[in-house]
Amino acid sequence: MASSSSSSISILPSEVRIVVLGDMKTGKSTLIATMASDSYQNNVPSFLSPLRLPNNSFPDSVSLVVIDTPSSERQLDMVTEELSRADAVIVTYDCNKPATFERVSTHWLPKLQRLEVKAPVIVVGCKLDLRDVSKEVNLESLTTNIMQQFREVVTCIECSAATLYQVPEVFYFAQKAALHPVDPLFDYETNALTDRCVRALRRIFKLFDYNMDGTLFDQELNDFQVKCFGASLQRSDVTQIKKMVEQNVPEGVNSAGLTFRGFVEIHNMFLKKGRTETFWEVLRKFGYGNDLKLRDDILKVPSKQASDQSVELTCEAIEFLKGVFRLLDTDKDQLLRPEEVDNLFDSAPESPWNNFPYKDAAEATDMGYLSYNGFLSQWALMTSLDPQYALANLVYIGYRSKPEAVFRVTRKRSEDRKKQKTERNVFQCYVFGSKNAGKSALLYSFLGRPFSDNYTPTTVGQYAANFVELIGGTKKTLVLREIPEDEVSSFLSNRDCLAACDVAVFVHDSSDGYSWKKSIDLLEQVVDHGERTGHKVPCLLIAAKDDLTLFPRTVLDSVKVAQELKIDAPIRLSVKSGDSNALYSRIVNAAEHPHLSLPETEFVKKRKQNQQLMHSIFFAIAGAAMAFAGISVRRARAKRNSS
Repeated sequence: MASSSSSSISILPSEVRIVVLGDMKTGKSTLIATMASDSYQNNVPSFLSPLRLPNNSFPDSVSLVVIDTPSSERQLDMVTEELSRADAVIVTYDCNKPATFERVSTHWLPKLQRLEVKAPVIVVGCKLDLRDVSKEVNLESLTTNIMQQFREVVTCIECSAATLYQVPEVFYFAQKAALHPVDPLFDYETNALTDRCVRALRRIFKLFDYNMDGTLFDQELNDFQVKCFGASLQRSDVTQIKKMVEQNVPEGVNSAGLTFRGFVEIHNMFLKKGRTETFWEVLRKFGYGNDLKLRDDILKVPSKQASDQSVELTCEAIEFLKGVFRLLDTDKDQLLRPEEVDNLFDSAPESPWNNFPYKDAAEATDMGYLSYNGFLSQWALMTSLDPQYALANLVYIGYRSKPEAVFRVTRKRSEDRKKQKTERNVFQCYVFGSKNAGKSALLYSFLGRPFSDNYTPTTVGQYAANFVELIGGTKKTLVLREIPEDEVSSFLSNRDCLAACDVAVFVHDSSDGYSWKKSIDLLEQVVDHGERTGHKVPCLLIAAKDDLTLFPRTVLDSVKVAQELKIDAPIRLSVKSGDSNALYSRIVNAAEHPHLSLPETEFVKKRKQNQQLMHSIFFAIAGAAMAFAGISVRRARAKRNSS
């Protein structure tokens, strides 16, 4: 199906660093010197400086930087540093000294594991010409245990620098292991392709399954061949491919063409034949890196010019997602079952919504069925937090338009305040408050979840995203982010922590005096931080648990404080009784009018007073200067007249 490609279309590094380890006098330096000069060297120093082999040494046209290492433990730090930068590691032993071979598995390979070296390893027997010919050795049986015990070992080979036997092959295998690694593709435990590899192949398969019938007919298979390798398949080639697949996997072929199972088997055959470079040529043609994720260089996201800008999905991207939802929602109940969501991401490295911060961050039923609003809100949340990750997952699920059509960068929030309006469709609201004030209940209520009396302290910030319908039918996406009380100091240590915030709300338990005082303390900290950094945010006070007995004087104090701060009185609500008091609409309204609801703390007032004082002094000085200038002019005129 594919020719062995020497002109790789993939994006490869400019060089591969190979570190050579081994016991003293096992032939490390001689092996390197022989490869560099293409001839055997008699008097090789015991330790060589790094050597660069030309990029035309092997088919991939990538330079090899070969690092010799001393065997002495006294220079361990230098060796450790080199290993941390290695793309591949060669571990040598002396074919004529069995003790050095034993040291490979008892010393060197365990040492690499302790140092957490992730690079692939090639075990190389040197001085093969010196081995006692009377002692017959089977290399495969000799190295089987090593390769089973140490999965990082990808190849074992023996060579002779003196006779030039298999010296180039040593470095070819090392380069190949670095550029076209097996581990991401094959799971030795299950003896099958890795899950992430299968997912990548599924995405590629879907790209050529134009009629979405689950098979590649002859023309689709040919298009795949042309895309990857630049050459068409002859009819006889297609017949031969199907025949080979059917022999190994009968379900890999049907009357319509090649099934996905057959497509996977083709790539399995590449591995069985040792053609990992062909396998990787396919994957890299479709943008995959060694981690089997799309490379950053093809995920071009518009950059923000300022930290207080945000990124939102365009109408085109939203329409695409609406179409995806309709396609998945086969029973038209406006809900997606968990398995349907998993199927959506079966061509992504993993389902992005199974982990923090997206897990449980959107509206769903008690059965875990994701609503239409929840589906679109999840994408809005992902776009707000990590646009590149959102773009990657859009591509994984089949988005094919240009990346620049996916996102729009909003105006700076500071500019919105000046213009007293905003064009944003997605708003972020940070939720502050003391422990047990009702912050989490606020998030859960926003997602339509029932109230629970069970209290579990929030130790890690969590998110909730949903639509808010405003008067007139307009819908905006609101993202609530809970900031745990214990994390506030750490949170505020970041200068730009409020840059992405459109509104900050401060929740207190109406029945707890400490909770009220803590919420005001947090508000002052946040407002002062916003003033110092230029990231001022509208603020709202929320009096939660309104169904409980109110703490004495809390109501009067809260009204008085709100007046002093020049913001609205606390919004009273009870999540338990289902009375939200239109809270979420009021949050969005505050976000849409970013010049309002800006508190004035003592810090802010003093700053304003200082600014007013400086203005007064400036005008006084300017006035005095003008008066002095006027007097000077009059004097000059009088002097001229008298003369």
